[in-house]
Amino acid sequence: MCGFAGIARRDGAAPSKAALLRMAAALHHRGPDGYGLFTGRRAGLAHTRLSIIDIAGGAQPLTNEDGSVVVVYNGEVYNYLELQRELEGYGHRFRTRCDTEVLVHAWEQWGEGMLPRLNGQFAFAIYDRRDDTIFLARDYFGINPLFYSVREGDLYFGSEVKALFASGEVSAEIDHRGLDEVLTFWGARAPRTVFRNVQQLEPGTCARWRGGEFRVRRYYHPDYTADASESAGALTELDQLMRTSVGLRMRADVPVGAYLSGGLDSSITCALATAYSPYDLRTFSVTFHDRRFDESDFQLELAKDLGSVHCVEHIQDGAIAEVFPDVIRHTETPLVRTAPAPMYLLSKLTRERGIRVVQTGEGADELFLGYDLFKETAVRRFCLRQPGSSRRPMLFDRLYPYLAPTGGEFWRRFFLTAGSPDDPLFSHMPRFLLTSRIKEFYSANAREALSGFDALAELRDSLPEGFAKWTDLGKASYLEMHTLLANYLISSQGERMAMANSVEGRYPFLDHRLFEFAAALPDQSKLRVLREKDILRRWARDVVPPRLATRPKQPYRAPDVPAFFGPNELPYVSELLSDGAIARTGVFDPALVAGLLRRCRAGRAVGFRENQALVAILSTQIWHNAFIAQPYESGIPSGRPDVHLTESCEVGSTPRLHTVAATA
Repeated sequence: MCGFAGIARRDGAAPSKAALLRMAAALHHRGPDGYGLFTGRRAGLAHTRLSIIDIAGGAQPLTNEDGSVVVVYNGEVYNYLELQRELEGYGHRFRTRCDTEVLVHAWEQWGEGMLPRLNGQFAFAIYDRRDDTIFLARDYFGINPLFYSVREGDLYFGSEVKALFASGEVSAEIDHRGLDEVLTFWGARAPRTVFRNVQQLEPGTCARWRGGEFRVRRYYHPDYTADASESAGALTELDQLMRTSVGLRMRADVPVGAYLSGGLDSSITCALATAYSPYDLRTFSVTFHDRRFDESDFQLELAKDLGSVHCVEHIQDGAIAEVFPDVIRHTETPLVRTAPAPMYLLSKLTRERGIRVVQTGEGADELFLGYDLFKETAVRRFCLRQPGSSRRPMLFDRLYPYLAPTGGEFWRRFFLTAGSPDDPLFSHMPRFLLTSRIKEFYSANAREALSGFDALAELRDSLPEGFAKWTDLGKASYLEMHTLLANYLISSQGERMAMANSVEGRYPFLDHRLFEFAAALPDQSKLRVLREKDILRRWARDVVPPRLATRPKQPYRAPDVPAFFGPNELPYVSELLSDGAIARTGVFDPALVAGLLRRCRAGRAVGFRENQALVAILSTQIWHNAFIAQPYESGIPSGRPDVHLTESCEVGSTPRLHTVAATA
């Protein structure tokens, strides 16, 4: 993957080359292998490249034959070879071997109709010089990011928000509503971000800008209408989909590795990837000193079974706190958990070992109902059908055995009173309410800024047509993908942490064909009583070792409060959490934060509320200090651009092209 950015002027004034260079520099970590520019009368584009496919010939910006269509692109279109053959049948001629060129010819051939033909993860911008249109698009599930801002008709866009700020024309200001969504859903819901007047293109949507007008359209509509029963050929179809999805995601001109967590999902992707790799598969894992978080026994078992070359990032005491400021600068948003930090360290190890592409197992839990949240939803409804039963609520102790010794009765009551069964958000209300307790630390100013805003009401109002007809678990699956997967798991914990170290993550479970197969399965094929991912487990018996195919789900977690306190506490923690620093930021109440800080240092902050609150407050302070308190600055890329296209020629003839070698 790569990074790109651009500016388009309503009045036709040429964007500044210096601004484009600064935007490119802000994205250097996404594309350290070179950069390119397009400078024109109305629009300017910048691109930073991570070379994966057609290393010699895939530099961007890239045009069609006559230079009328210019593209900058971040991602992979995995079926590009098949699309290239189809487009050649229509008379298009290709001069490179990269998937990027497929986009310009597909745009010429099908226009916006190209999008349903793409199997991949992508964000891209096409400048069509024939009508001065900028076309933006983002993949079905929001794997690749794309942010934009429209100011007085001028359009600014980029793979990360910092590129917009680097232009010098978009200011960084806090959006309290976006922050409030982080403290409800773990991430701001697209199109909202935590920055005022900066939006993110929603997954499965595209947008057109022309003459100062910006219009967004949804091109992909996920459907969770379930079949009445599982078809006789379901396992065969699942086998074909899994193998082709992994196989397509092994296409690269560099070795492809894999993340190995030790759970079922990553074990499947690693096992299938081995068959498609022309090299010894390289696998990478995170381990923890704290056995509550560690899965190293399962990781080593599969690595030995596959014969992979296995590398481990062992998270030592103090490691999370040390990298946490860098993590926040890359996520560009506050967090409520520290889990992205170990993934940042893992991608760093991966890059140091010479691997720049990895397959990973995210998405399987959302598709095949793997999280405890789905079991919890089923148990809550089961209990509420007989509200007087004293035995049914005991199922929560089986579901969450670690809660029973310290507050079993409290948690049982909490689960049964967290929202009405008629609420469309019923499945997620326990999580939303628990996370929202962070807001008890808000300052009076923050509460005033949020007057009249209700994040949950907005979510209810935004639910898609047909939502009410889906099953309870279908609704829960949609909410999980819509609120958590795209806005936190794939973004903050996944794509951003990988690209921080110039590593591309690939997600076989987020192939849209596999999603549509899973969404149409009856609920009992995915959650059979309290056995999660049932059909996936049945199929995986012939793919991974039996112990891994049958092991219970262990959610990936990392230490929160303990990561920041102890004998080696880093100075920035106390500095950013001091009364003065909290007051200057203005989001949280200094006295309440001081009380939380005392409990953390005394080792008494052990509950979910306080762990999430500490991470949320500290990360907000880091975020505010990095982006809001001072203007964002980036340098100018070193070396000369690989490609510099100019718009000095007329449409119909190739733009002037300068090609030089990039220097480090």
